[in-house]
Amino acid sequence: MTNDPFFHHPELADLITKPDDSFFRDFSITKLADILTERGLPTGWWHSDEERNAMRQAALSEHRSEDLWVFAYGSLMWDPAIRFTEGRRARVQGYQRRFILKDIHGGRGTREAPGLMAALDQGGEGEGLLFRIDQHAIEVETDILWRREFIGPAYFPVFVPTQMGEVTVNALTFVADYDAELIEPELSRAEQLEYLVTGKGFLGDSAEYLRNIARQFQLFGIRDAEVEALFNGMNLREKSG
Repeated sequence: MTNDPFFHHPELADLITKPDDSFFRDFSITKLADILTERGLPTGWWHSDEERNAMRQAALSEHRSEDLWVFAYGSLMWDPAIRFTEGRRARVQGYQRRFILKDIHGGRGTREAPGLMAALDQGGEGEGLLFRIDQHAIEVETDILWRREFIGPAYFPVFVPTQMGEVTVNALTFVADYDAELIEPELSRAEQLEYLVTGKGFLGDSAEYLRNIARQFQLFGIRDAEVEALFNGMNLREKSG
């Protein structure tokens, strides 16, 4: 097996942030609290480190002693922060990407001007990227992954059958938690576009988030009706002022 994680998709090598360059590689609640305090934003809404680690251990308890595959459908596609040995285009059945995560905590939006991000929701199918973590690095890399994805309530971890070419693997991914304040499955198109255009935070703009997804999909020739509709609507909204 090649040691090049981009062997299957060399075009991705310059489009995925290197782990050591990622903002999330050393992310912590302390780092987050400092950022939010400096910006005058609310703190204390997150999981404790103990709660987060307990969730991680529970999720991984069903994983066998082998490499771990992680399915990425949002910002993990260009900034996973983890060290992976292989990256592959992939598809999941029974789950779809939906823009239903209303960011109010400062990442890409605030309560006064919410941002918008994607969550994986039940129904349909979705395309994205698979990252393979070496079994000997699972403890370290999933700790980083959980600190990135499980700051506060938004998702729950699941293992889902994921297709890459003719091969199917059981991959870890993160699905919308309908009990979380951030998940709003009934957002109108007008609300989605408003949040995309106006949402900004310490991670960047919500518009930038959508553009990054659209860029990755254009590279692969992936057609995603929701991404295209939001992308076109956002561009029209920005042009009209």
